[in-house]
Amino acid sequence: MKKHDPNEPAGALNLTAAAILALALFALAGSLTPAHAGESIDNPWNLCQASTRAAEQAHDLPPLLMAAIAKTESGRWNRETSELLAWPWTVMAEGKGRFLPSKQAAIETVEALQARGVRNIDVGCMQVNLYHHPEAFENLEAAFDPARNTAYAAAFLAGLREEARSWTRAVGHYHSRTILRANGYRAKVFKAWRAERHRANRERQAALKAAREAARSKS
Repeated sequence: MKKHDPNEPAGALNLTAAAILALALFALAGSLTPAHAGESIDNPWNLCQASTRAAEQAHDLPPLLMAAIAKTESGRWNRETSELLAWPWTVMAEGKGRFLPSKQAAIETVEALQARGVRNIDVGCMQVNLYHHPEAFENLEAAFDPARNTAYAAAFLAGLREEARSWTRAVGHYHSRTILRANGYRAKVFKAWRAERHRANRERQAALKAAREAARSKS
């Protein structure tokens, strides 16, 4: 949305209060991205969030479901914002999760694991397993690309949904087809999903309040 140029004549933005509110609501629809306002999309803390939203839209998935799965898979506590956020440079192997400081460090960690013969390795925002999904990525560079990682996971989840005819079963099968493991995982994801929806609703209400106040100030 084009911002108002302060050098433009005031008459060029002669909007009624209702129009201001409508424009604010329109902007809100596109602004409820996982990345917080004012934060750079290049910030690693924001990469998985932005990618999961794009993947949800591309594959017509339920809003915020991918974000909830990502936080369940690669959630890391951000002390600055006091919240759990998916981390793109996450590696899980040998029963140990590793939050690496950079993409290159994550790639080198996987290469070292593979050199020791370790094959069962989960990588990236969505913790795609390299052993069970050997054709997912052409190389580790692609595997740790948040957009590629989440796009593959979204397509996989959509396929599970088509097969199971249920998002509930699909979410469980994303982790395991063993009933107990699937049920436990699904419970974690659904808890995170509820939290994501509550957060989005709080942000939406705050934005609506700000829009209304802006509209009143212009009336």
